[in-house]
Order: sequence, then structure tokens, then C-alpha cells
Amino acid sequence: MRVAVVQFPGSNCDMDTVMALRDVTGAEPDLVWHGRRDLSDYGAIFLPGGFSYGDYLRAGAIARFAEAMDGVRKAAEDGRLVIGICNGFQILLEAGLLPGAMLHNDHLQFRCAIVPVRVERTDTPFTSKYAPGQVLRLPIAHGEGNYYADDETLEALERNRQVVFRYAGENPNGSRHDIAGIVNEAGNVLGMMPHPERAVHRLLGSEDGRAMIEAIWQAGRERQLV
Repeated sequence: MRVAVVQFPGSNCDMDTVMALRDVTGAEPDLVWHGRRDLSDYGAIFLPGGFSYGDYLRAGAIARFAEAMDGVRKAAEDGRLVIGICNGFQILLEAGLLPGAMLHNDHLQFRCAIVPVRVERTDTPFTSKYAPGQVLRLPIAHGEGNYYADDETLEALERNRQVVFRYAGENPNGSRHDIAGIVNEAGNVLGMMPHPERAVHRLLGSEDGRAMIEAIWQAGRERQLV
């Protein structure tokens, strides 16, 4: 399976993602510039963290118009795997590929810490190697991670079991329903604020992100065989 990591002007977790994928899977992902529209060669596409276009207007608001997003939308429609981490999650929200919006943290501070995150579902291509209710230690690093959706949208997310990750300890940003990560209704597009790619080596404080990358790699290869 080929994996793409999309680079936007201002991305700063692109190489973190590449190195994590390389270390965990042994494969070499492709760094894809935001101006490339055709992403049909890839079974999994990562939108990495950072500050795309300087977060002007809103985080992800300009990146949603990048040519590469046409390829991301097509991948989502085709059932291929799309993963947005931190700024990537914000871009997926702005692009309408996931419901809701991201607000400034309720304390108006940029928060950088390792936080407990609970796995709510294990029947997704992203979480199949975790146990139900498992609490992970994952880093966060954001100033606009306060997930917001209106009551009707939240009710639908809960009813459809689209909440995949929740903050298990103190809510670090004010997100409604303690939401840390969600999937689309089809289950092949994931957005999350914590950084699994920064949690693949014990030296960095946690290895809890490795199982996610392993699950994505396995699921992507299986989908390509089908």
C-alpha cells in the first residue's frame, strides 16, 4: 500500500508523520505537495499537524481550498483511508468531510502536554488493535482544539457511534462531550487532535500511537486487496 502525507505551507508535523510511518511499518510514505490534485495511487492519506497557511482566518480555513483536497475528497468517497491529525482534523472540518467546527481552547492558552485519551470504538480501521475503553497517553499541541457542534449534530454523532476518542482526564480544551477524535458515517475518515505519530517511541514519553499506525497499515492493505 502506498501512503501519502500531504504538505501544506505551514505544516510542521509532516516529517514526524513520515518518520513514524517509516519506523512502524518499514514502508516509505510519499510527501505530497498541496498542489497535487490526483491522489488515486494512495490507499491512505494523512493530513498532518501544523499551522497551514499560518492559520489565517481560521485554522484550516485556507487549506480546504488546496488542490490536494480534491484528491482527499475523492479518496474519502472511494472508501480509502483519510487521517487528519490536529491541523489535519481542522482542515477536514473546514472542508466538510467531518461535522462540527474547532474553536479556540476555552482557557485561550496553547496547550502542549501528554494527556489520557480513551478509545471509544475498536471496530474501525484506525483502532482495531486497541482494547475497548483502553486509555492511551498521547501528546496534544494546539490552541484551537475545542471541538464544537450543535446539540443535533452531537446527538447524531453519539447515535451513530462516530466518537472514536475522548479525553479521559481533565478536558484540556473545552471540547463538547470531551471529544478528541471522530469519524465520518462511513468510518473511513478520521479526525483527531492528539498526535499518535508523536507517540511511537518510549524515549518520547509514550508508544501508544504505534498500534494505530499498525491498524491503519493493515486495514489499508486489506482494502486494496478487496
